[in-house]
Order: sequence, then structure tokens, then C-alpha cells
Amino acid sequence: MYKTILMPTDGSPCSLQALEHGLSLAKTLGAKVHFLYVLENPAQAIWIAPESVPYGLELLEDLKKAGEEAIAKALSLAQEKGVEATGEVKEGVPIPTIVEAAKGFDLLVMGTHGRTGLDKLLLGSVTEGVLHRVGIPVLVVRCR
Repeated sequence: MYKTILMPTDGSPCSLQALEHGLSLAKTLGAKVHFLYVLENPAQAIWIAPESVPYGLELLEDLKKAGEEAIAKALSLAQEKGVEATGEVKEGVPIPTIVEAAKGFDLLVMGTHGRTGLDKLLLGSVTEGVLHRVGIPVLVVRCR
């Protein structure tokens, strides 16, 4: 049924719970998995004064390193479970980048905190944004 599964991750405990669940499903189905970490360039999200450019570049490198570590952790989990997996860090805006990447997969597995009210309004939800825009089935894992 599902032969290829996309699992976006941000390295958080919530996304790790979703990865564990998704990898168990992939193992059962014999599916291949692809992990995606979307690196949002802080220079595009906020205004940076010219004198702060060196710090912005340093921040971007730190974020890339965090993304690479999250992908390495995900690949390690997949290897432990015996699931064939690949992974990448891709620069972009999370929701459209994940939606575009999902076009090549049968299933999308993501975690959510299940925030409501003001928390949801202020913090947003990448999972919810993707859920309403993607054209494939989505397995949402609610984090505890």
C-alpha cells in the first residue's frame, strides 16, 4: 500500500516520536523512508542589519549543523530498525517545501503538539499547514 514514506523532522522530541512510529510502520510495510529537515534561512524570516550579517551567517551554519544532526539521528534510528532510508537538509520555507517534497511519496508522517487557542495562533503549526495543502495521505502522530 505505502512503498515510500516522507518523514519531515526538526530534531525535536515530538518529531522523534513521529519518526519512531513511522519507522515501525515502514518496517511492517517494507517501505522506504526519506527524512527531510527544512532549514529556514533566518535572513529571509527577519530583517538583518548590515552590521549583523556575520552573525547571521554564523547562525545559518549553526542551523545547518542542527539539521545535519537531526538527519543523522533519524538515519541511525532507521538503521537500528532495519528500514531503508535516505535523508536531506533542504533550505526553504517549511510548509511549501514539505508540500512540494511530498509529491514524490505515498505517505507523509509528521508529529504535532496538538496546541490550541493562543498557543496555536502564536506558534503556528507546520503539520496543520501541510495537512491542508498536501495531496497524499498524512499520518499525524500526536506527541505526549
